[in-house]
Amino acid sequence: MAEAFAAVQPMLDEYADIERQLADPAVHADAGRARTLGRRFAELGRVVAAHRAWKAAYDDLEAAQEMAGLDPDFAAEVPAMEQAAEAATEHLRRILIPRDPDDARDVILEIKSGEGGEESALFAGDLLKMYLKYSESRGWKAQVLEATDTDMGGYKDVSVAIKAPGSVQPEDGVWAHLKYEGGVHRVQRVPATESQGRIHTSAAGVLVFPEAEAVEDVALDMNEVRVDVYRSSGPGGQSVNTTDSAVRLTHIPTGIVVSCQNEKSQLQNKESAMRILRARLLAAQREAAEAEASDMRRSQVRTVDRSERIRTYNYPENRIADHRTGYKAYNLDQVLGGDLDPVIRSAIDADETARLAAAE
Repeated sequence: MAEAFAAVQPMLDEYADIERQLADPAVHADAGRARTLGRRFAELGRVVAAHRAWKAAYDDLEAAQEMAGLDPDFAAEVPAMEQAAEAATEHLRRILIPRDPDDARDVILEIKSGEGGEESALFAGDLLKMYLKYSESRGWKAQVLEATDTDMGGYKDVSVAIKAPGSVQPEDGVWAHLKYEGGVHRVQRVPATESQGRIHTSAAGVLVFPEAEAVEDVALDMNEVRVDVYRSSGPGGQSVNTTDSAVRLTHIPTGIVVSCQNEKSQLQNKESAMRILRARLLAAQREAAEAEASDMRRSQVRTVDRSERIRTYNYPENRIADHRTGYKAYNLDQVLGGDLDPVIRSAIDADETARLAAAE
């Protein structure tokens, strides 16, 4: 017990220190610092709660063991208390597994059509609806930042910002759930464009980035960003198509290019493009600096090819299958309606099991 307490003590001290800082009104004058402290405070709060529960369980067990020789009623309670203490120890051990530091962050999610032509674009639209409904079910706010649609109502590509309301615990964060969605999603169904009733296979790609907080995450030198404005080529009304409202940002050092044209205002399009650019730059920085982040990015889309799939959506069988975790269910209609939690939970459980094994 003493050894486990010693392992947690630095975290308890840090939690108390952050609690004191957050009580200082001056800290909240710096919004960026307050957000950083709030995120860390929420993360450490899980450790503090688990440690308190663990300590209480062992205190109760020790008291019952001391009294067992004097009172048969206490002796009868010892086995149950031993199980409770073991469960509290296991929970604390899992809590102490290092979490992804981005778990509490919001995300930028991008969906791109791939092989399959118009059918792939239609499937990209189905994925967009799925994520929008899933976000709504969790109380998250989703905002389409940029979209290139097709004549039949699909999407060549679409970028969405998904945000949790207020500060959340890391395990409840948007990134903690949606980071597993990056990869190639394969669909098997009879396309709307198919006249013979044959089942086709096509694919769409999903990329997920933790959203950057402008100042503290990405030091962006605007002298290194080329800003081009041009006339929108897509639908959106007269004012969109007759003014130079579309914006293209090119980050010269990395070659990253982001274009936005959905909004009528050039300023709004620039703001949306900046959010996407910062998220991509943050992901690129993490990828270069951390091997774990690099592994995560490599697991996402390299080419939107049917063979590089993470998940299959089979319409004729109403089947959803995740090829990384082995999850399979026959409720595809519900999943597409936003019931993604069981699928994502399978990825979270697999990830926690792997991290627990690596920590031992």
